[in-house]
Amino acid sequence: MLPESSSESPSSVLDWVRTDLFIGGRWIPAPNGATFAVENPATGETLAHVADATAQLGLDALEAATLAQPQWAAVPPRRRAEILRRAHDLLLERTEQFALLITLEMGKSLAESRSEVAYAAGYLRWFAEEAVRIDGGWKVSEDGSARVLVMRQPVGPCLLITPWNAPLAMPARKIAPALAAGCTSVVKPAPQTPLTTNALVSLLVEAGLPDGAVNVVPTSHASALSEPLMADRRLRKVSFTGSTPVGRLLLAQAAQNVLRTSMELGGNAPFVVCADADLDAAVAGAMTAKLRNIGEACIAANRFYVHAEVAEEFAERLVERMSTLSLGVGTDPSTDLGPLIDDRQRRRVADLVEETVAGGARLRAGGAVPEGPGYFYPPTVITDVPADARIIREEIFGPVAAIQTFTTEAEALHAANDTEFGLVSYVYTQDLGRALRMVEQIETGMVGLNRGYVSDPSAPFGGVKQSGIGREGGSSGIDEYLEEKYVAIDTTR
Repeated sequence: MLPESSSESPSSVLDWVRTDLFIGGRWIPAPNGATFAVENPATGETLAHVADATAQLGLDALEAATLAQPQWAAVPPRRRAEILRRAHDLLLERTEQFALLITLEMGKSLAESRSEVAYAAGYLRWFAEEAVRIDGGWKVSEDGSARVLVMRQPVGPCLLITPWNAPLAMPARKIAPALAAGCTSVVKPAPQTPLTTNALVSLLVEAGLPDGAVNVVPTSHASALSEPLMADRRLRKVSFTGSTPVGRLLLAQAAQNVLRTSMELGGNAPFVVCADADLDAAVAGAMTAKLRNIGEACIAANRFYVHAEVAEEFAERLVERMSTLSLGVGTDPSTDLGPLIDDRQRRRVADLVEETVAGGARLRAGGAVPEGPGYFYPPTVITDVPADARIIREEIFGPVAAIQTFTTEAEALHAANDTEFGLVSYVYTQDLGRALRMVEQIETGMVGLNRGYVSDPSAPFGGVKQSGIGREGGSSGIDEYLEEKYVAIDTTR
């Protein structure tokens, strides 16, 4: 059982987090004691050693999920809803413990981690409510000779692959609809942040989750574990959040057994500020859209397109706001931004900035890697960015705002859509006609109109083009885990 005290120290939080694999309702170590280290990105120190699953253990987890599937599918919807709602309540009661755990293994500030706990809990609550609203259909056939019954049934055992940047929200966003629909699952958390997933599953067990309904197999060798799972005919669905290259690989593997797929892949979000925009709102929205999660978010604003008439004022205001933020260990209440996830990611962000400035862009704030432990990178603003700069084409995944200018609405739309990605976009304008035109023509699955935050458990989250397939959240979120079965009933006799 998880602790109920709200005054936890980092060491005591780690005392109650399981580090084994969870298969068939049991916590088990990896064979030969194989583990991998989980690091605190703020210090570079090891937090814990977690059991390292092999391919065979992944198949064992699928076996447990397969055995549990008929029983879990037969559990009444109200009972499934009650388990999810109980988990929601327990999670909110333990906000401080989970927030601290998120901060320790991912790096974000405690304030942001608390927000993630609330966000994750929202998915547990939303899909608890959706579980009892799974419906079907009934009608008379076109020629009147039959009745058409449409049933909606669980897809079956699912593989849920989650990223490191939201170690509680992403597992919750996948596990909750799977359970609500009556599906069992094998969860593979990111190796950087497996502790929070284990804590969430412990909480679900406390809420009444039966054995085998959710199984967790952390691993440091993802492809070696996922490939045999994807090739196994018992698996019926894969849901993945991560990079587009890995998503393409999983889609190719899923084709072999024609698996149902949900893919939330890379982003390259444009942030468009029109000449008539409310600049106070636009700057505030930019701070949210760019710096949420230290910029390590698929929905982070990546490319800023600002009308030439207001570009300098917007840049000055953004520089002023960013320059006031403090970098530090996330557990310090005065910290605004924590570290990036690891040294590799920090080097990548730093290289992008250095390359862009060397190519002619103007560095307005930040841009220097601070000394000391941890993987910190300062909030950075770059203007006069060349149109062909790599920083415009690639997802930054860091606290860097790269600003370009435009003069016409058509120019802004062309620039915004000139990418293979299409997850989210942000538009700031006070002109209703322009707002509607741009929202309709921008090629993304989500749009923040005069708003720098789009995530909501009650709304369909997902992208178009190479940003993904399917939706998570909203009324369509549970559909990803349900199949329709058509029954034709003869009524002529």
